[in-house]
Amino acid sequence: MHPITLADGTPVPTLGQGTWKLGERGADRAAEAATLRLGLELGLTLIDTAEMYADGGAEEVVAEAIAGRRDEVFLVSKAYPQNASARRLPEACERSLRRLKTEVIDLYLLHWRGSVPLAETAAAMRALQAAGKIRHWGVSNLDVSDLKELGGDLPDCATDQVLYNLESRGVEFDLLPFCRDRRMPVMAYSPLGQAGALLRHPALARVARRQNATPAQVALAWTLREPGVISIPKASDEQHLRDNLGARMMVLTPEDLVELDAAFPPPRRKQPLDML
Repeated sequence: MHPITLADGTPVPTLGQGTWKLGERGADRAAEAATLRLGLELGLTLIDTAEMYADGGAEEVVAEAIAGRRDEVFLVSKAYPQNASARRLPEACERSLRRLKTEVIDLYLLHWRGSVPLAETAAAMRALQAAGKIRHWGVSNLDVSDLKELGGDLPDCATDQVLYNLESRGVEFDLLPFCRDRRMPVMAYSPLGQAGALLRHPALARVARRQNATPAQVALAWTLREPGVISIPKASDEQHLRDNLGARMMVLTPEDLVELDAAFPPPRRKQPLDML
């Protein structure tokens, strides 16, 4: 895999652990935390969460998983757009810090754009940095026009987290090149698609057979095939976690990429930004 660094030189793991839908059932939380802890032990030290996930429940699961190991983790969380104002963002950040049982969030993102002006959100993020509450800030689900609105070359906006997988390739037309030119990694959420349909595609099955791998590993390796992308799949159990890990060293061949492009054509024009 290609090494990833933020614009200020901070190294960031290329493959992480997502937490969407974790923490929704109290009975599952111990097992969910155990899976995240196993991921840490296996080297998946980036964990992505959000105040939206299970109304903070996912952040509580993450807190249990990283207890006693906080220094090993690159911790990412996200704020609701309605909480992105100068007054409300510090309050939302404090709630996330309490749920995560940590003093600082490594990367804090605007989850998607709402009615708060982006300039106000950026100023509030920088104030949180100055106060030592967050180390870096970024955005999620923002398109090129939104990023341009933030202004300049985005020297301190660390990332844009977007939907990116074989079925959702629109960002390749303009967003990925735009971010790469500014040394701003893109974080790919839902890299395995939704409801399993992507992983049942015959083209993925054929590539997986050639690679002696699973379709999920192929789909993940595809998101990591070029510089500038961090992939954050969720792993709901140990087997899924180990499957995800298997993608780290996979090198897709030109034949593999041609077959995947034929099945999932790259964009030839600007497309609306896909979101979940």
